[in-house]
Amino acid sequence: MKEKDIILAARVISMVFTPFYLPMVGLAALFLFSYLGLMPWGYKLTVLGLVYLFTILLPTFLIRLYRHYQGWKPFDLIVRERRMVPYVISIVCYSVCYYLMSMAHIPHFMGSILVAAVLIQVVCALINTWWKVSVHEAAIGGVTGALLAFAIIFTFDPIWWFCLTLFLSGIVGTSRMMLRQHSLSQIVVGWFIGCVLAFLTIAMV
Repeated sequence: MKEKDIILAARVISMVFTPFYLPMVGLAALFLFSYLGLMPWGYKLTVLGLVYLFTILLPTFLIRLYRHYQGWKPFDLIVRERRMVPYVISIVCYSVCYYLMSMAHIPHFMGSILVAAVLIQVVCALINTWWKVSVHEAAIGGVTGALLAFAIIFTFDPIWWFCLTLFLSGIVGTSRMMLRQHSLSQIVVGWFIGCVLAFLTIAMV
C-alpha cells in the first residue's frame, strides 16, 4: 500500500471509532447479553435514540461549531491547549443525558455506562492540563472494561468479544500514532484509564 492509502485508512478508522461511541456500544451489549434484551423494541430504540442524540450527534455538532468559530481545522485539535473546550462540551452533553435517563427512571445498569463515560472524560480532561492522552483509546479501553464488568455481573463468557476489543484497540491506537496525534505512551495510558474506570464504575453499581 502507498503511504497516502495508509494515512487515508488511518483517518477512516479514527472517524469510525470516534470516542463518543462508548455509551452506544455499552447499551448494545446490555440489550444483547442481559435481561434488558426482553424489553420492547420501541423502548430500546427510544433509549438508544436519546443516547445517540446526547453522546454522539449533539457533542459532535457543537464541537464542529466551536472549531468553525475558532477557524480551526480538525487537525488543529492536536494541540493540547485547544482540547479543553471540546472536553467540556462532551462532559456537559453526557451529564445531561444521564440526568434525563435518571428522570425517566431508566434501569441503573444503563445509567452506569453514562457515569463511566463521564468519569473517563473528566480524568482525561484533567490529565490534558499538563499532558495529552488519547481519548480514542480511552473509549475503546472503556468498552473493554465495561465488557469485563458485564461478563462478571451477567455471568457470560466474554473471551471472543474481549479478543475483538483488544484487536480494535490495537487498530485504533496504531491509526492515531500513524496520524501523529499521539505517542505510544499516550495510547497505552488512555487505554488503561478507560478500561479501569469503566470496569470499576460498572462493577460497583
